[in-house]
Amino acid sequence: MAHSLKVHSAIARALADNGVTTMFGVIGDANLYMVDSFVREHGGAFVSASNEAGAAVMALGYANVSGELGVATVTHGPALTNTLTGLVEGVKGQIAMLLVCGDTAVEDRDGLQNVPQRELIIATGAGFEQLRTPATLSQDVAMAIRRAITERRPIALNVPTDYQWLDTDYQPVIVRLAEARGLAPEGADLDNAIGIIAAARRPIIVAGRGATGDAARAAILRLARRIQAPVATTLKGKDLFRGENCNLGVFGTLSTPVAVEAILEADCIIAFGASLNRFTTSAGTYLAGKRTIQCNAEAAEIGKYVMPDAGLVGDPALMADHLVHWLDEAEAGTSGFASPALNARLRAYSPADGIDDLSTARTIDLRKAILWLNDAVPQDRLLVTDGGRFLGAPWQLVNVRHPRSFVYTIHFGAIGLGMAYAIGAAVAAPGRPVLLVTGDGGFMLGGLAEFNTAVRHKLDLVVAVCNDSSYGAEHIQFRRKNMDPGLSVFEWPDFASVADALGGQGVTVRTAADLDAAARAIAARGRPLLIDLKLDPDHVAPIPL
Repeated sequence: MAHSLKVHSAIARALADNGVTTMFGVIGDANLYMVDSFVREHGGAFVSASNEAGAAVMALGYANVSGELGVATVTHGPALTNTLTGLVEGVKGQIAMLLVCGDTAVEDRDGLQNVPQRELIIATGAGFEQLRTPATLSQDVAMAIRRAITERRPIALNVPTDYQWLDTDYQPVIVRLAEARGLAPEGADLDNAIGIIAAARRPIIVAGRGATGDAARAAILRLARRIQAPVATTLKGKDLFRGENCNLGVFGTLSTPVAVEAILEADCIIAFGASLNRFTTSAGTYLAGKRTIQCNAEAAEIGKYVMPDAGLVGDPALMADHLVHWLDEAEAGTSGFASPALNARLRAYSPADGIDDLSTARTIDLRKAILWLNDAVPQDRLLVTDGGRFLGAPWQLVNVRHPRSFVYTIHFGAIGLGMAYAIGAAVAAPGRPVLLVTGDGGFMLGGLAEFNTAVRHKLDLVVAVCNDSSYGAEHIQFRRKNMDPGLSVFEWPDFASVADALGGQGVTVRTAADLDAAARAIAARGRPLLIDLKLDPDHVAPIPL
């Protein structure tokens, strides 16, 4: 039955009818009534950001952790242009996000905030849907939602501001997605893959983010045990096999020395749900001289970076079990590569091995501080890492319970997105602490204003600022050419005091002696906590890319 509603109220209802419960944003003249209706009439949660750039990225963080559609809303003009970096990030990360944005009234040719919004949005790689008329509202909202989910990228729904108080006869249109039935492949590639695996003497199985579901994990482990292969993951699949025998950890430029030895010895790589990009393959060197099998649910991912010897398109769980079935039928033997000796070497390795303590009288060693954070922050945490020179340390040294508890934020290579991602993650997982590891430059660039957003919304957030008082990546480039790094050096404010002033809590760590006080602050935290880790810019281990 149709109900006469104002357009702003009808948009809110259409979102609620399609299961949207949480929205991030900044209100303005083109969206404030819709947000009010979403909260007041439909019980929706609205997380008000300090900046539209943060709002868009918060929606990405929410989608990343929840596995659901992330939704953000902004008004028109400069509010929309503030979201463009977030839109590119979402496109490159293949994250389903809906941006409900206002637009200047068509007749307002000379409006100060009038810009060609469609062209700006399309330029980011995101999709664009226009709210065509009040009469088509339900269909237009549903189309935008369907596209965001199925295309796995941000879609902007553009709503002219002069529509808000017009009437529409609202009838719900509910997005119903086709059931995704996983298929196991047949044909020459499957036969080739079975032959390669049966002949392999030192196979390794690698799982990426596309194979981190419970069913896929269990099936991959069945295959690994069947052929006695060590297991590993891409960075985005981090800790999927934690605790399993012969777990190599991350496969790629972040691999441990023990894992690198095994990778170099391998003669076959079987990848599930992994793109095999240059970081995973160490610019191709980790695949040299090896037969490669790539299994992915999407055909477009097969051969995207590396052309495999066999490409299998289908559900990773079904494919792994399918391979086990045919290996059994062929009475193929086992490799023995996942040996007790290899398992013993892997378990004997400690993340602290080979780490020199580069602390000074006024600064703490980065890796020592990150190892401490791994123990000090509750283990049910989510880990979010901003961009910066410090990244290798948390990626290698901080554990998570499941890959979805790890939030990767640099699909676009931008710094400053970490705080907004962390807020979205915290909203998606209430009751779990979020550890954000960021740099001082990234915190000042994008985290400062949104730290107060975390305070306002009472989020359980621990922010570790790796503070070398510089833009570290640029600092080290100057140093490598024996140039003065002064242009990269900053005299930041005292971050602990800033955190206090913004309504949170701040602690400064200069030496190991300060860690006890920081640990007490973590244990007793009742509001967002910032830990200012003072580092020496000349002694920060670079990210191993």
